[in-house]
Parts: sequence; C-alpha cells; structure tokens
Amino acid sequence: MSDDYLEINRANWDSRAPIHVRHYGIEALLADPNALSDVVRFDLPRLGRLDGLEVLHLQCHIGTDTLSLARLGAASVTGLDLSPISLAEARKLAATAGTSIDYVESDTYSAVSALGRTFDLVYTGIGAICWLPSIQRWAQTVAALLRPGGRLFIRDGHPVLNTVFALEVANEHPDRAQQPWITGPGQTTVAIELPYYERSEALVWHDELTYAGKETVASPTTMEWNHSIGEIVTAVLDAGLQLTSLTEHDSVPWEALPGYMDFDENSGEWRLSERPERLPASFTLTAAKPA
Repeated sequence: MSDDYLEINRANWDSRAPIHVRHYGIEALLADPNALSDVVRFDLPRLGRLDGLEVLHLQCHIGTDTLSLARLGAASVTGLDLSPISLAEARKLAATAGTSIDYVESDTYSAVSALGRTFDLVYTGIGAICWLPSIQRWAQTVAALLRPGGRLFIRDGHPVLNTVFALEVANEHPDRAQQPWITGPGQTTVAIELPYYERSEALVWHDELTYAGKETVASPTTMEWNHSIGEIVTAVLDAGLQLTSLTEHDSVPWEALPGYMDFDENSGEWRLSERPERLPASFTLTAAKPA
C-alpha cells in the first residue's frame, strides 16, 4: 500500500494538536502531580500499577495519557507518534510537569526500527488503530516490541461503534408489537452503515471540525480503516501473543454520536442517551508474550 495515508493523516493530526492542547484537561494534570487523564483513570482497574516497568505508548498524540502512565510508577515511559507537532506539545507537557518521558517520531509500523528495543508493556489508547490499514501488521509490530513476558494493553473505540450513524426510521417494524422499545417511524436510531470488517480501501473523510474543542482544522482530510473484533483477536493470536482478557464497554471518551449521547461526570465517558446497552462503544483487550 502507498504511504500517502501517512502524509494525509500526519497533516491532520499536526493541525489538531494545537486545538487539543486547549481541550484535553492539561491544566488539571499540571495542577495535581497525582492526576490522571480520564482515559487512563478509566483503564486503571484493568491496567493496574506499572511500578518498575518499561512502558511504550503507541500513537501517543499530545501525551496526556503518556504522562498519566508515567505517574503509575513506571521505570521509564516512551511515547511514539507520527505527528511532530503533537510530539512537540507532548514534550512541552512532560517538561512542565517535571517528568522524564522519551518521545520518538515514527509511524506505528516503523516503530521496531525507530526504537531499537523492547518493552515490558505496550499501551495503545483510545482512537488509535482506525488509522492503520492492517491489523495483522499492527499485532506483529506489537509482538516485536514486547520482551518475553511483556504484555499488551489496548482500549479503543469498538468496531461496531465505527459502523453506525444516527438515522430516521421510515417504516413500522412488525416486531415492535412485541418489543415496544424498538424505534418507531419518524424517530431516530443508530444504524449500521459503514464497513465492520477490514477492507483494503480506506474510508476517506473531510471533516473540518475535530472531536475536542469543535475548532476548524487546517488539514481536514483523513484516511481510516475499521477492524472487527474477530480480526483484532485473531491478529493478536497469530502474532504469538496469548489473549488474557477482552472486555466490551458501553461508553467511550468522546461524543461519538453528537446529540445522541450523555456525558457521565464520574467516568469522563459518553454513552447512548437511550438504551445504551444496545451499543458496544469501546473495548479493552490485554495479551501477553510468552516468557
């Protein structure tokens, strides 16, 4: 595949970074040396303390989650991202917080050569793998970055969430007589419209607004790919890792369906306003490399 997608997505994330700095809760992270980002705080029950571990954060963006990982006792933390402007902001944040974090500019698939070492934990945060065309190649990269006994932690948007739009229902469904909660004519519901399974062709989007701050981005074009839960799990297993957990959540850290989700102050997450139990919004997967 051509690397055009790297240049397109890099330009998009370069243009998002200055906006996200104003809307990612950096002031709260700097005000309290024990504070964690909402994302890492949500992950903590499954992630646990990182005391003494050498940690790699793939696709780290502006480093709010990376700084949070460092605050969980890691011996060292490295962040990797393809966007130089994002990394400049991440370095500034770490320096202001007085925390030593090594940041490396590279796309994910080039991480093995860019880093030249292995880690105890590879962490991939929310909203990351949709930017990668091959989940198999991602899993192989993760496996190569882990030392024996090391582990993978990923939480990301659920591939089902990535398929849906809010659409208006036109006709009465016959089963609504038995299940009255089914959406009726004239009402809006989430409907599967986009690919669930990985395809070679990218979904190309032109969105002038970003998800945080709602400000205009200078480079609005992106290229994205979905990967099914089965494809993700299979890729991890094929890469020689042992699956240790898979959890699906009804919430996600951004308003993925604007106008149809409610914000939970306690968790810092968004979920469907009506019947959130029908939509898996994010997932957590953990795996280990055999010792």
